[in-house]
Amino acid sequence: MRVITVILVALFGLIHAELWFGSNGMPRVRELSALVAEKQARNAEARVRNDQLRAEIKDLQEGTEIIEEKARHDLGMVKPDEILVQYPQAAVRPASP
Repeated sequence: MRVITVILVALFGLIHAELWFGSNGMPRVRELSALVAEKQARNAEARVRNDQLRAEIKDLQEGTEIIEEKARHDLGMVKPDEILVQYPQAAVRPASP
């Protein structure tokens, strides 16, 4: 009876050691948890971007304001009774040592 107890305790110890220190044990669980968290963050970013694109598509299909905004921003278009004023950006100088 004592031999069986020792063998069972030894097997339990081996199984427990494999759980904590083995290749498919807790280190792998931590690695996969970090990977899942990273993928969830990337998915959240993609969802936000997709929502923005859906809103832009909806605006393009339904209204003309976004078309006017894009024309003004991308093409520099102005209305006939407007005056376009542009301010040059200050040149960035490298810091002298």
